[in-house]
Amino acid sequence: MLLKTKIIYSLKCLEYGESGHPESPDRVRNSCQYLKKLGYEFIKPEPASETDILLAHSSDLVNQVKENNFYDPDTPSIDGIFAFALLSAGAAIKAAELALTGEITFSLMRPPGHHVTRDQLGGFCYFNNIAIAVKKIISKIKRVAILDIDCHHGQGTQDIFQGDDNVLYVSLHQRGIYPNTGLSSGDNYLNYPLDANTEPEKYLAVLKQALIKVREFKPDLLAISAGFDTYKKDFLTGLALEIETYEKIGQIIADLDLPVFAVLEGGYSQDIPQCLHNFLKGLEKKI
Repeated sequence: MLLKTKIIYSLKCLEYGESGHPESPDRVRNSCQYLKKLGYEFIKPEPASETDILLAHSSDLVNQVKENNFYDPDTPSIDGIFAFALLSAGAAIKAAELALTGEITFSLMRPPGHHVTRDQLGGFCYFNNIAIAVKKIISKIKRVAILDIDCHHGQGTQDIFQGDDNVLYVSLHQRGIYPNTGLSSGDNYLNYPLDANTEPEKYLAVLKQALIKVREFKPDLLAISAGFDTYKKDFLTGLALEIETYEKIGQIIADLDLPVFAVLEGGYSQDIPQCLHNFLKGLEKKI
């Protein structure tokens, strides 16, 4: 099959880390190597500007990250993290911009982002990449739907867009784990909390229900927070998806027939490359 998805990626995102931390360079490095062998096209991103970041975040948060003046037990204060976070946000913007031209795109970058609210970082995340990208490009279109399939609820993305009639946030996530949010829904956010050990058949049935709501919203663009910690061997979570499930997830999304881009969030098993590849194969099924 002709590989259509463009991978947004920079080697620079491998240049930081903290020993023993789950959000390590290896999770991205291994996926990059795997996808390159398969023949995917890679595109280098440019860093987001501070103006871009301020579309989604307060100046206080920007200054905290810039000055390494913050404390979160899960989110290390690392020298130079501001530059790495700008580049990850810029990759999400690039993915969104290319999606508007008809490309399917995936930002294979770190740090992730969906746990960052307007004012507060956390959960391995410094800036909310997908929120920044959506804020950047929404003036060019009317409505955007954000589908969050990370195992953890993206409370940051929900916070940033809550009350925005032009954005629909939809999340499938495991209940009872960090950040212990996402148990109810509102006007422009729909949450589907799942019990531990949810298996593929149940997960896919809930996803289909959620995407009915996305279709009814009639978005001009679909943005995906793509976490692969729903996989059964992920050591931080407790859902039970198989490697093969991700192709089915991608194909169900592709059936919406919408312009689409995705941004890497979580996923901490050794099988991320295969899960990611299957997801991309599914997204390409309608091509």
